[in-house]
Amino acid sequence: MNLITDDWRLKLLAVGLAVLMLGAVAFSQNPPTTKSFTVLISYQVGADLVLINPPTTTTVTVNGLADLITTMKPESVVAVVDATKANPGPDVRLNVVAKSLVPGVTPVQNPPPFAVNIDRLSVSTLTVQVAAHAAPGWEVTKADPLCPTTPCVVHFSGPASWEVNLKAVAVFPNPIANSSYDVLTWPVTLQQGNTTLDSSRLLQTVPYSKLDTSSVSLHIEARTGTTSRSVALVDSPPVHPPPAGYRVTGIVIAPLTIVLTGPADKLALVQSIALPPADLSSSTTNATFRVQIPYPSGMSGSVTTATLTYLISANPNISPSP
Repeated sequence: MNLITDDWRLKLLAVGLAVLMLGAVAFSQNPPTTKSFTVLISYQVGADLVLINPPTTTTVTVNGLADLITTMKPESVVAVVDATKANPGPDVRLNVVAKSLVPGVTPVQNPPPFAVNIDRLSVSTLTVQVAAHAAPGWEVTKADPLCPTTPCVVHFSGPASWEVNLKAVAVFPNPIANSSYDVLTWPVTLQQGNTTLDSSRLLQTVPYSKLDTSSVSLHIEARTGTTSRSVALVDSPPVHPPPAGYRVTGIVIAPLTIVLTGPADKLALVQSIALPPADLSSSTTNATFRVQIPYPSGMSGSVTTATLTYLISANPNISPSP
């Protein structure tokens, strides 16, 4: 018994020193250390609010024993922003709270706060419009989106400020050069005024902005377009020439040109219009005829009749017939 109790203070001190030495050796092999991670930010947002282009990541520095730190990944750290009680505004300050998911590892401090634009979350109903352009010589007569409902509408959910002059448009890029087009599926894009809204912006809000319908069917009808241009009137060879001993020395046509209107593709083929031939078999002096202008089928002109005057004189080389 004396072996245990004698000098017990010295023996207790020796045990304590042994434990401290063991701890010092262990501590030197696994010292505390810090490491920084780039982590995704998780947002909590009020039901009637939307954050516009908030940061998606932040840097968090954690502290812990080396063997714990070396096993950590960015997914082992979370960064949370609570915006449930925020008010809409252009520069709203939000705090970031960081937390380690590994026991024994703690953040050195929370990441710095930041300012972000917060808007009201709004849902608007947009009637889908079809944008189609005709090829030369054609005109679009009908361009309809087809949806389960009439009129064809989609619903946009996103910042209220984005809904000013917002349109839902199905843009058909190919020139229309046929009487009918039926497209089963065509994407719907958003436009603010005449500017297409970049679809990537929809993913830069929290929550995401979106359309409830991303595509519609299209029915497009077209017809050959009408246009006008100036065309010359020309004479035709007479049915019968003047009597023997007389000849045509000139022809006067009034008007010389007319404005011809008709389908563009057919109009391009008309270079001139020939007036009906005249019978000069009994004409020994100038002869004037008023004739109908024979317009091609499906076309019209600026006037309906023309005056055709043949200048006739005796032929000095031939004796006139009695």
